[in-house]
Amino acid sequence: MSCRSLADRIDALLPQTQCTKCGYDGCRPYADAIAGGAAPINRCPPGGDEGIAALSALLGTPVLPLDTARGEPGPLLVARIDESHCIGCTLCIQACPVDAIVGANKHMHTVLDDWCTGCDLCVAPCPVDCIEMVPAGRGWSEQDAAISRQRHRSHLARAERLAADNARLMAPEAPAAPSAPAPADDAGNEERKRSAIESALARARARRNATKQ
Repeated sequence: MSCRSLADRIDALLPQTQCTKCGYDGCRPYADAIAGGAAPINRCPPGGDEGIAALSALLGTPVLPLDTARGEPGPLLVARIDESHCIGCTLCIQACPVDAIVGANKHMHTVLDDWCTGCDLCVAPCPVDCIEMVPAGRGWSEQDAAISRQRHRSHLARAERLAADNARLMAPEAPAAPSAPAPADDAGNEERKRSAIESALARARARRNATKQ
């Protein structure tokens, strides 16, 4: 089994909430770290003990207790925005890893409950503390995880495109390419032209001097 296929299998068992509580930038980086032996299997609070057991069975390693320093397992939560206090700063939109928050600059934002993974990454950036996490009233299914994975990939792809576009806009203009040296024939023509002009001027001066005598 290759490292890549193992990472794929591990990623398939993770909940895809993209909460980063594991210490990595999402479920896929955490899966890569587990596959490479750089991280233990017990750092995913949303996955809880059930997720640890599934990873243990896949990898043939002992079951570990959940690392509660990373967070506590619990029911699915979703973000709620107090729309009366929202100032439309868009910071929560930028923080959401699955584009579950919609709105425009200086306009009220709202959360798409069915898309929200409960990651709570939008809470801290809010400058007016108008976001809270509330019970979703439903569970998180394998279908939710699969859809969330794809939305996260789309989010990352768009972020990369925007970063590339910004880099191009900010890049200094390339200096103009130096002009190529004149070919030897052109240089000879220029020299002959100068000589002809100088000869003509010399003849004109000679005629003026002869007239004055």
